[in-house]
Amino acid sequence: MEDKEKLISDKLTEDEEMVKTKANENIPWYFASGFPLFWGLLFFAVVIPFFYRLPTALTMEDANKNVFIAERAYKDLYTLSNIGNKLLGSMENEIEAVNFILKELKKIKEDLLEDYFDMEIDLSQASGAFSYYTRLNVYQGVQNIAVKLTPKTSTSESYLLVNSHFDSKPATPSAGDAGFMVVTMLEVLRVIATTKQTFDHPIVFLFNGAEEVGLLASHGFITQHKWAPYCKAVVNLDAAGSGGREVLFQSGPNHPWLVNYYKKYIKHPFATTVAEEIFQSGIIPSDTDFRQFTTYGKIPGLDLAQCINGFVYHTKYDTIDVIPRESLQNTGDNILSLVRGLSNATELYDTKAHQTGHAVYFDFLGIYFVNYSEAIGKFFNISAAGAAFILIYVSLWRMADVSHVSICHVARWFILVLVIQIISFVLGLALPLVVAHVFDNLGLSLTYYSTPLLVIGLYVCPSLIGLSLPITVYCSLQRNDKISNAYHVQLALHGHAVILALLAIGLTIFGLRSSYIFVIPLIFYILSLVLNLMTTLHDRGYAWTGLLKASQIIPFVYSSYIFYILIVVLTPMGGRSGSSSNWDLYIAAMAAAGTVLSFGFLMPLINSLRRPSFVVLSLLVITALSMYLASSTQIGFPYKQKTNGQRVSYLQVRNMFYEYDGTLSKDESGYLFNFQDRLREKVLLGSKVDLNGLVGIESNCDTHMMCGMPVPGVSRLNSKWLPRSEPIMPPSLTTLDMVNKIILNSTTVRFEFKLKGPSQMNLVIQPYEDVTLSNWSFTINSKPTPSTITYVIYFKYGIDNSPLNFFLELSKPNGDFNVPLFQLGVSAHYIKDDGDAQSVKFASSFPSYSILDQWPALYQRFIF
Repeated sequence: MEDKEKLISDKLTEDEEMVKTKANENIPWYFASGFPLFWGLLFFAVVIPFFYRLPTALTMEDANKNVFIAERAYKDLYTLSNIGNKLLGSMENEIEAVNFILKELKKIKEDLLEDYFDMEIDLSQASGAFSYYTRLNVYQGVQNIAVKLTPKTSTSESYLLVNSHFDSKPATPSAGDAGFMVVTMLEVLRVIATTKQTFDHPIVFLFNGAEEVGLLASHGFITQHKWAPYCKAVVNLDAAGSGGREVLFQSGPNHPWLVNYYKKYIKHPFATTVAEEIFQSGIIPSDTDFRQFTTYGKIPGLDLAQCINGFVYHTKYDTIDVIPRESLQNTGDNILSLVRGLSNATELYDTKAHQTGHAVYFDFLGIYFVNYSEAIGKFFNISAAGAAFILIYVSLWRMADVSHVSICHVARWFILVLVIQIISFVLGLALPLVVAHVFDNLGLSLTYYSTPLLVIGLYVCPSLIGLSLPITVYCSLQRNDKISNAYHVQLALHGHAVILALLAIGLTIFGLRSSYIFVIPLIFYILSLVLNLMTTLHDRGYAWTGLLKASQIIPFVYSSYIFYILIVVLTPMGGRSGSSSNWDLYIAAMAAAGTVLSFGFLMPLINSLRRPSFVVLSLLVITALSMYLASSTQIGFPYKQKTNGQRVSYLQVRNMFYEYDGTLSKDESGYLFNFQDRLREKVLLGSKVDLNGLVGIESNCDTHMMCGMPVPGVSRLNSKWLPRSEPIMPPSLTTLDMVNKIILNSTTVRFEFKLKGPSQMNLVIQPYEDVTLSNWSFTINSKPTPSTITYVIYFKYGIDNSPLNFFLELSKPNGDFNVPLFQLGVSAHYIKDDGDAQSVKFASSFPSYSILDQWPALYQRFIF
C-alpha cells in the first residue's frame, strides 16, 4: 500500500515537472517580430481589400435585365455635374438643374409601363421658418421636385419617401454631394417604372433644391406638401465624401423593423451602430435632411451616405473624375433592392404599432450583416460577461488543482495580474493621446492628413507598447515556481477579459448600443477558453495558445475593420472641424481603441517568446522613426494639392455702422478668416500670402453685437481679421427700409421693414436693456424666446427673390419709444462673386494646396 502511494506521488511530481518544463519551452526569439507582422499582414491582406471592394459596373448591354445600370447613371451624373456650382438662388440651381431633372423624369414617364403604374410629377415652391440650434432659419421660394409612382393595383395610403438634394455648397460642382445620389434615384425610379414588378405602397421620390443652406427644402416638403402626410417612412440619401460604398449611419429612431429590411434586401451591406452613435453625439460637423423628416414629419427611416474620400467634400475637387462607376453600381444595387423591399413592407400601414425600440447592427467586411434589438443586445452583453466570469473562475480552479496550490493562492496572483492589465489597458489608450497632445502643442497637428500610414507609427505602435510593456516587465521579473509562466500569461488574458466584461456591462447599463464591440472579442475568447478547458490543452504549457490565436482572427479582423472605417471617415473631417478642437485626439482615440480591441488578447502572447523585449523594442523604434518623419520631413506636411488640400475660408468684408440719427460712425474693410483646421494660419505664414496685421476679434465681441462682423455663428469667436485700406465695394446694394412704425399700445411698438439683397442674408437683433422683443412675423404661432439676449435669423431664398417684408414688435414698460430701442444687423453674402481686383490678387497669392472658400460680404448695423 505504501509502495502504491509512493508511485502515485512520484507520478504527480513527474507530471508537475513536465508541465513546468513545457511551460518554459518558449518559442524561438526570432519569431518575435513575425508575430505582430502576421497580424499586420492579415489587416492589409483582408481588411483593406474588403473595405474598398466594389461590384462590377453594369453597362447598357445589361439594360434588358431590369437591373440598375451604372453606365446610364454615370452619364446622368456627367450632365448634372457639368452644370457647375448649384448654389441656392442661382440660375444653375433654380433653372438648369431643375430642368435637367424634369427632362429625365419626362423620359422615364414616356417609358412608363402604364398598365402597371401611375406617375405624377410635382414641381413646387415652399416658404417657411424653423428653429435650428441657436438660430431661426427663414426661407422663401425653395424648390422641390416630387415624383409619386403608384401601382395600379395599390389602395394603400401609406407612402415610402426617398430623398436627396441637388443643390451645392459654394464653389463645388457637387458630383458626390449629392449629384451621385440624385442620379441613383433617377436610375432606381427608371428601373422600377419600366419593370413588371409591382409593389404595395406608392413611392415618392423627392429631389430637393435646398439642403446645403440649412435643410430648408426638406422642411418645406414635410410640413407643407400635399403628399407629406401620407409618407410613413423615409430613405434619405446624402454624402460626406465621394466614391466608395454608402454607409447606413442612422436608423429609426425606435423602429428596428427598418434595419430588418435593410438586412433582407441590401446586397452590399455597410453599416454600424457605432457610426450612428458617433454621428448623433454631435462631434461630426455635418447634418442631413433626415433630421427634418424625423423631427417635423415624425416618420422613421434610414439615413445613408457616401463617406469615402471626404477630402473633396464641399470643394471644387468634388468632380465626377473621382467617382468610379463601380461605386454607383454598389449604391444603385442597394437602393433599388431596399426601395423595392420597403415598398412592400406591411409595417408601413401602421408604423406606430412597430415602434419597439432601437436596433444594434453592423456588417462584417461587407459580406454579412448582423442585427438584433437593443433588448436582445442587453441580454447578450450581460450573458457574455457573466459567462466570462464563470469560465475564468473554472480556469483559476483548474490552475490551482494542476499546480497543487490553493485557489486563494492563484486568486492573489490573478488580482496582481489584473491590476497590471488595467495599467496596460489604460496605457494602450493613453499613450496615443499623449502623442497627439504633444504634437499639437508643438504645432504639428494633422501630420497624418496626407500620409495615413503615419497613424500606425504615431498612434497604433504607442498603443501596442502600452498593451505589452507592463505584462512583459511582470513576466520577466516574477519568480513564482508554483505557477508556470504559461499560467501567468493566461492570467493576463483573463484580466483583459474581465476588463472587457466590466466595460460591456457598464456601457450596456449606460445605454450605449455600441458596447457590442467589446463583446465580440470577449465571446471568441470565451469559446477558445471553453475548448481549452474541455481538453488538456489548458494545462500543457503554451499549447492553449493555438486555439486562442485561431479564435482571435475574426475579432481582430472585425475590430480593425470598424476602427479603420472610423479613421478613414474622420480623418478628412479634421480639415473642416474648426480651429478650436484638436482633431488629432479623435484620430488617436480611434486608433487606440481599435488597437486595444484588436490586440488585447494577442499582445500578452509575446511572453511566450524567448525575447519579448525584442517586440517592445521594435515598436519603440517604429514609433521614434514615425515621430521623426512626421516632425522633421516633408512626409509630415499635411497638405497636398487636389487630394488633401487645406480649406481656407474667409470673407471680403465691408462693415458699416449707422447710429440712431442715421450717421455713419464706422466704415472698415478687410478679410475675415474662419480657419477650418487646427493649424489655422501657421502653414501660410511662410508662403506668398501677406497676413501681416492679422488679429483676433475677441475684443470686438465685448463692444459690438455679435462682434460687429457678418458671422453670427459660434465660429466668430475663433475668427481673425486682416484689415484692408482700400474699401471693399459690394457687387450690388443690400437695402433695409423701415416702411412703418406703429404704436400698438402704451407699452408696445411695431416696426415694419423691407429687406432686399442677395439670396443669403442674416439678421441679428439685440434689444437694449429695458426693451423686450415680444413678437415678430417670422414664425406662425411662435414668439421670440424672452430669455434670449440676441436673436439670429438666417434668411435664404431660391427662385423667388422678392424682398423680405417683416415686422418686429418691442415692449418697453415706460412707453418711451422716441429713444434707441434695439440694434439690427444685416449681413449680405455675395456668394459666387470673386470680388474686386485687389481681392482677386489676394486670393491668387495662396499656395496651390489651399482650397479657398471666399466671397464679398456686407455688414450694416442700424439702431432704431
